Amino acid sequence: MQRQDRDGQGVPDFGGLVDQHCHSVVASELGETAFASLLTESDRQPADPHAVWDSSLGLAVRRWCAPELDLPAFAPVEDYLERRRELGAAEVTRRMLRRSGFDACLVDTGLTEAAGVPLLSPDEFGGLAGADVHEIVRIERIAERATPGLTADGWADGVSTALHRAARHAVGLKSVVAYRHGLDFDPARPSPAETRRAAGEYLASGGGRLTHPVLLRHLLWTALESGLPLQLHTGFGDPDLTLHRSDPSLLTDFVRAAEPLGTPLVLLHCWPYHRQAAWLAHAFPHVFCDVGLTLTHTGAPGARQVLAETLELAPFRKVLFSTDGYGLPELHRVGAAAFRHALAAWLPEAVPGNAVEAARIASLIGRENAVRLYGLADAPV
Repeated sequence: MQRQDRDGQGVPDFGGLVDQHCHSVVASELGETAFASLLTESDRQPADPHAVWDSSLGLAVRRWCAPELDLPAFAPVEDYLERRRELGAAEVTRRMLRRSGFDACLVDTGLTEAAGVPLLSPDEFGGLAGADVHEIVRIERIAERATPGLTADGWADGVSTALHRAARHAVGLKSVVAYRHGLDFDPARPSPAETRRAAGEYLASGGGRLTHPVLLRHLLWTALESGLPLQLHTGFGDPDLTLHRSDPSLLTDFVRAAEPLGTPLVLLHCWPYHRQAAWLAHAFPHVFCDVGLTLTHTGAPGARQVLAETLELAPFRKVLFSTDGYGLPELHRVGAAAFRHALAAWLPEAVPGNAVEAARIASLIGRENAVRLYGLADAPV
């Protein structure tokens, strides 16, 4: 069975998507410059907001999101922004998220604002999306919030308690060690003595943003022991990271060391190292990957290529769908459309003339793998 999406591509009708990694969206209107700043992974203020639209993502927003505002595809930017203001933030968000077709969204709650504007609460986000919302806890933020009042001797236990408490109702954890240090860290679990010394150094420096490599390692191993799937940022992002140090293949020794615990590791984003991530998912039973964010930013031609290259080697049961939408509901809409479009382009060549098999594979990647991995028993399959 085929469903005609607004991008003009017939896609297998495998039900609603499970977005296994995303963020919430802003709760109010944004100015032109603030809006444009969320159409790029750069954390720098755009010198010319209009120039940001001249990108693969800008084209994708005008292609797939303009019709949700009752405008023709590729409507001029000025018309798009004017119509958005007319409808208001809540209605735009409702339209974009509902049209994305999510049954469930796994929301990273580590970020609370975008472009200086507060984000909707998970419940508010889920209400507008018409989807179940489950929490992903960002471990570095939990450690930073737990640090005030702790001593070097008590830091490890205090952070462990805080993480356990924060994860009580979560379905997964997330680390941004790629930003805080890089993925080329020592894979071994630090000893209690190492952790105490590092905590003393961290506290003596005033605490705050956690970048100490020993404490980051301690956090990763504490997260692994929870048994919850651990998402790891890999690949591109904002300029706070150094790209070559976010190559997921740098995690190979850590993956090996963590294997006896059996905790699932989920490699997020991955580009331009998506083939390395696919190999890790192929080679290690506890490794999974997605190309969320990547499909959004690379545009339709790039999304088709990246997804096809990922599926060259990664088992279909190890690849997950996500948008990594953040701040703007347009990013969730584009992420969902780019995924469906890219998958619809790949399936006819992979399983020519077999609609049943195409629908089965699409369902695995789009929803079933996430339902199984995160234990989403209440998400319809």
